[in-house]
Amino acid sequence: MTGSDGPEVVGQDGVGVHDALQRLWTPHRLAYVQGSKKPDEGCPFCRLPGKSDEDALILARGKTVYAVLNLYPYNPGHLMAVPYRHVADYTDLTAEETVEVAEFTQRAMRVIREVSSAHGFNIGMNQGVIAGAGIAAHLHQHVVPRWGGDANFMPVIGQTKVLPQLLGETRQLLADAW
Repeated sequence: MTGSDGPEVVGQDGVGVHDALQRLWTPHRLAYVQGSKKPDEGCPFCRLPGKSDEDALILARGKTVYAVLNLYPYNPGHLMAVPYRHVADYTDLTAEETVEVAEFTQRAMRVIREVSSAHGFNIGMNQGVIAGAGIAAHLHQHVVPRWGGDANFMPVIGQTKVLPQLLGETRQLLADAW
């Protein structure tokens, strides 16, 4: 809660000396981190195209690929280019899918620059669980916008990422510019 003089400080007995740090609690993230909220109904990337763009956070649909916001973004505007076809390995993409993933990546960069003046991008895919893929069975290319000073202590110390805009608002902004 926030009072007229700033955030409300809630004391708790038995926790030691008050350190004057403010804490941003994100208990909803714990379920994701622990894996207990990950859907068991098959591949989420195969399910998303069957939903409305708004419900699925889809920005654009192509012939073989669609663009969707990352549900757990590293930065505002973090999106992915995802083939409709359930394929795990980059070498198994068709020529048409490979071209459209590249075109969607380029379009995503242009759109994000237009709407939010990104200074740079991290672009890539994690191939396999050992390489860090959260959903290894369905290839997806990440497009993560970056700005000078966007990295701070929060993710490292607080294991928290502060995002200034709700996903639905980000989706609408990027979809309109697409």
